[in-house]
Amino acid sequence: MGANHSRDELLDSSDEEEEEVNYEDATEGGAGDSSSERRIKSPSSLDEVEAKLKALKLKYSSATPNAVKLYLHVGGNTPQAKWVTADKLTSYSFVRARRHGEEQDEEEEDDEDDDEQEGGESWWFLKVGSKIRSKVGLEMQLKAFASQRRVDFVSRAVWAMKFFTEQDYNTFITRFQDCMFENTHGVEATEQNKLKVYGKDFIGWANPDAADDSMWEDAEDAFAKSPASATPVRATQDLREEFEEAANGGIQSLALGALDNSFLVGDTGIQVVKNFAHGIHGKGAFVHFGQGYQRDRVCASSLEYCTPKKTLLMKAETNMLLMSPVGGGKLHSTGLHQLDIETGKVVTEWKFGKDGTDITMRDITNDSKGAQLDPTGSTFLGLDDNRLCRWDMRDRNGIVQNIADASTPVLNWAQGHQFSRGTNFQCFATTGDGSIVVGSLDGKIRLYSINSMRQAKTAFPGLGSPITHVDVTYDGKWIVGTTDTYLIVICAVFTDKDGKTKTGFSGRMGNKIAAPRLLKLNPLDSHSAGTNNKFRNAQFSWVTENGKQERHIVATVGKFSVIWNFQQVKDGSHVCYENQQGLKSCYCYKIVLRDDSIVDSRFMHDKFAVTDSPEAPLVIATPMKVSSFSISSKR
Repeated sequence: MGANHSRDELLDSSDEEEEEVNYEDATEGGAGDSSSERRIKSPSSLDEVEAKLKALKLKYSSATPNAVKLYLHVGGNTPQAKWVTADKLTSYSFVRARRHGEEQDEEEEDDEDDDEQEGGESWWFLKVGSKIRSKVGLEMQLKAFASQRRVDFVSRAVWAMKFFTEQDYNTFITRFQDCMFENTHGVEATEQNKLKVYGKDFIGWANPDAADDSMWEDAEDAFAKSPASATPVRATQDLREEFEEAANGGIQSLALGALDNSFLVGDTGIQVVKNFAHGIHGKGAFVHFGQGYQRDRVCASSLEYCTPKKTLLMKAETNMLLMSPVGGGKLHSTGLHQLDIETGKVVTEWKFGKDGTDITMRDITNDSKGAQLDPTGSTFLGLDDNRLCRWDMRDRNGIVQNIADASTPVLNWAQGHQFSRGTNFQCFATTGDGSIVVGSLDGKIRLYSINSMRQAKTAFPGLGSPITHVDVTYDGKWIVGTTDTYLIVICAVFTDKDGKTKTGFSGRMGNKIAAPRLLKLNPLDSHSAGTNNKFRNAQFSWVTENGKQERHIVATVGKFSVIWNFQQVKDGSHVCYENQQGLKSCYCYKIVLRDDSIVDSRFMHDKFAVTDSPEAPLVIATPMKVSSFSISSKR
């Protein structure tokens, strides 16, 4: 299952043209015409056929403003799936709807200023005939096919609109993008407003044709020269299930190890499983959290046992930090547990505090990509809405705290910054050298160097959607951010004024910034995933050595685990990018479908990649089982 391009071609042009001829045959003739008189004469040549069809299309489109042919997709992902004609001739329009329910057509925009004085928020909607009325936005998952003068989109079902001329198609695309910009940012899509939204250094994000894409091309060359690219990347790579392991209880999160073991964190404890070259399996010890534990209950104290929502391996994967939310629907925590995996006991209950005051954290992560392998590691990073810091389990003098003398020892705030307001941090990740990338509610992605958490070296503007998860490659050159409806891949490489190649973590990128690329589901797969299922936890494959290259990106959507070939994403000549307007979007992926909603899907450490596979195994966890898949190349 995946981005099946054969489904994109179900609108066969010859079938469509034949239907249009029949449509004219049924409507152009008078009521008294005989069937022989109404029948179109057999053409004497293909040129005559083509000329007649063009004339018919011109006749339809001139008679009906914004004329389109509308199709509906039926059958889902079954073998019986097909496109059916919903309307042989209809029209579309963009209308503005206000809180009091009134609609305004585009022709009425001249009166817009007077109406706006009445107050009330308004949005642009796309109307197609009497069948479709949908707010213009990313949720529509609109996919354009310039060569077919066609767009597919989701509006309670999957639809396709076919335009009669190239000009009609281009007019629609431009207007749709303008309406989406206005709906997203609240201002009209003028060049001046785009400059205000994105900033002068990032105007290429609004106008990708003007952006410097040379860094994407340079990255392709660097990938080809990498020692890790001895196994060529093939478009015909297959996923094969290797192992499936039932869980003792409902799996809540997945903690992959790079050494001997990985860990399934469940409702009642942690299941230890063994790491192998083809995946994880073979149950080992089971570590119980303790008595009095209840699933998903509101904890009376943040340090009382309840379902851990965040886990972190430390000290050569012999210790695990468990962070649970305070309850009441909040994701923040006032402390965490430190679990000794070898003894199966919680050795410490830590509290977050600064200057004698208890504070909260919403996320924690390792100091760097490979920090969990360090047997002496005692520090980790913390993130809250307006805080970014480093915590130390030692005291201010670097001495291990005497836990026996403290009922709840307080972590040492070793480094960091409390921002006054407005950052709305959501998630973060680290590079191999400890640089930090942070995603925010407003869609911004900030890059911090290893030396300072006070001011970001680079701040990429948002596209309007909150960043819910972020990851970065080991070398810091590539970033992937997760939003509800798409993934955004950013190239953080630039050339400074001295001609040196750097990343946005170490210097200000100026205006030599490549436009990002988007990873999306096509409308059919998006609709199949369900309206309430959103992208979660996009991550690169896992490497912890210089010179190694991440080869894939994996994300979760409901029961789907979606895998992109990272080299294809970076390839500017890739088929997905042909004739696209706006930011380049990649729809070439593979889908692994599970029976239940997926908790997490991640690639194992690069060391577990076998010689006949270009990638380490993919591990997919659902609440009741965990499965391992290997990627093999067709011969």
